Amino acid sequence: MSSPELELTHRQEFSAAHRLHDPTLGDEENAQLYGPCNNPNGHGHTYVYEVTVRGQVPPSGMIIDLNVLRAIMREEIFDQVDHKHLDLDVPFMEGRISTAENLAIAFWECLAPRINDHPGCRLHRLRVHEGPDSHVDYFGPPEQ
Repeated sequence: MSSPELELTHRQEFSAAHRLHDPTLGDEENAQLYGPCNNPNGHGHTYVYEVTVRGQVPPSGMIIDLNVLRAIMREEIFDQVDHKHLDLDVPFMEGRISTAENLAIAFWECLAPRINDHPGCRLHRLRVHEGPDSHVDYFGPPEQ
């Protein structure tokens, strides 16, 4: 009999600034598309990101040691983005419009290699809250 498969979620909060701006569009088009989020000086959010891992429960009783997951999240994401300007200070956001959707994809790309390296554990979902009222979920790239 195989052990049950479970999900474990950990969340962290950070503060950052960004500006929604598509360099392929003119100023008027950007202002129309992004409204006040296109402010030339940027604006800030308190973000929350959640990382959900999935796996079978091994004899240790832990899909992944929560201290290890916290450390991976801190090193790969938090330390890179907290109190930074996402468009100017964060290398993994270079060339991406800093929407919550693109943050989720970029965070996944940073975290998946390290999380999936743990036996029996895989990154299942990445959720980004850009404020208290909405979030985006990313479940990874389509299977090849």
